[in-house]
Amino acid sequence: MLSNKRIQELELVMEFEKVEECFKEVSNWIENVGRKRLKETIHLDDSLEMLLQAQKQFREFDLVASEYCRRGQEALKKMDRWEDFSSVDVHSYKVKLQTYRDQLEEFCTQLDENRHRICETVRLYEFFDKVRQDICCTEEGVKS
Repeated sequence: MLSNKRIQELELVMEFEKVEECFKEVSNWIENVGRKRLKETIHLDDSLEMLLQAQKQFREFDLVASEYCRRGQEALKKMDRWEDFSSVDVHSYKVKLQTYRDQLEEFCTQLDENRHRICETVRLYEFFDKVRQDICCTEEGVKS
């Protein structure tokens, strides 16, 4: 039984090394591109036109970012079996895996929050723009 467990652990280490390349690619993209682009969306402009432009740019970024999130989540899913192993040899790999998981979850959460915030901000500005137009039309009707 111990021999079988050791063989399974070695197989997982080999599998981890294959999947780790994907983790590194996703992690590097998050750190070098993703986080910077998310920071750019923190401050949104004050006009509806500029907000719509920012939303369009974010949507383009969001497509790419969501693909990296999906790839990272798929890679993590392949490593779910690690939870059952507790040997010292596997511990360092579990630590790396948890680091990747934490980084990916944090980024994906921030991406979702920014997507929601931009969408809600645009909707709010569209509403106020419509109200402003209605008030202008009402004022013109009163003056006539």
